Amino acid sequence: MSDAGSLFIGKREANALPRHPELAHRLDQPVARKPSWIRVKAPGSAQWVATHKIVKEHGLVTVCEEAGCPNIGECWEKKHATFMIMGDTCTRACAFCNVKTGLPHQLDSDEPDRVAEAVRKLGLAHAVITSVDRDDLCDGGAAHFAKVVTAVRATSPNTTVEVLTPDFLRKQGALEQVVAAKPDVFNHNLETVASRYLLVRPGARYFQSIRLLQRVKELDPDIFTKSGVMLGLGEERNEVLQLMDDLRTADVDFLTIGQYLQPTKKHHPVVRFVPPDEFASYAEIARAKGFFLVSASPLTRSSYHAGEDFARLKASRMALRDNC
Repeated sequence: MSDAGSLFIGKREANALPRHPELAHRLDQPVARKPSWIRVKAPGSAQWVATHKIVKEHGLVTVCEEAGCPNIGECWEKKHATFMIMGDTCTRACAFCNVKTGLPHQLDSDEPDRVAEAVRKLGLAHAVITSVDRDDLCDGGAAHFAKVVTAVRATSPNTTVEVLTPDFLRKQGALEQVVAAKPDVFNHNLETVASRYLLVRPGARYFQSIRLLQRVKELDPDIFTKSGVMLGLGEERNEVLQLMDDLRTADVDFLTIGQYLQPTKKHHPVVRFVPPDEFASYAEIARAKGFFLVSASPLTRSSYHAGEDFARLKASRMALRDNC
């Protein structure tokens, strides 16, 4: 067992051009040694190689690789990959994120079909589609999201689809396009508490993200909504509880809570490694506040065990309806 996330990032960055030119002026931040409870399976099994081959054969990008997800060894071994559409370059520069930043290329009109074919070859029962931020596009990439969802449904009609979208800030009508494609789950991550946005997520607005999730339910109450937050960025406990209340006010169904891990010495430092028992405490509180489903652990990520979680999410809703 090893800290595969950091090893994976380090190996790739040693052979790549700078991924975050906007961070070059920042002072180096020490990268803290990870505690014993953050250890993951290193990538490289036969199934991992098979998943990697399908992704590369179709010319696709995954957030698993680009964000240096620590769970890539486990997930790809199960042939679970989260596709990142609209390129590998983001127009924003969040202080926590390892995705490359800069000026993106034009959209690839063939990408929806390639994603759909990869989903079919992987045999995914539940497909997760995310993207970089595309502030350069008039609709933020919403129409492209919708095309990908439609293509996956056409090729794999029994596969459920989860989208993890940007905030579509100042993109009027964009959200409606994605909702009209009827994904089974609409995920948009808050990432951190309101007080940390200026330092951690300066290009976004906390209440814009809350309103986005609320609007999804107004447009289509049958779509499950989901959001995620990272701990260890300097937040206070009462702020996390307030975030839960804000999400419940927006009628969000599913909350994920994980530990922030610093990608490089130029990124925001880890203020604190939160122990597993605190995650369990947050999960208990969140369930009491009314979330259908809560996933909270140091290694929880938005799409980690997404397929199994979707089945549990449906079961929770059915149980609630049966009891009403």
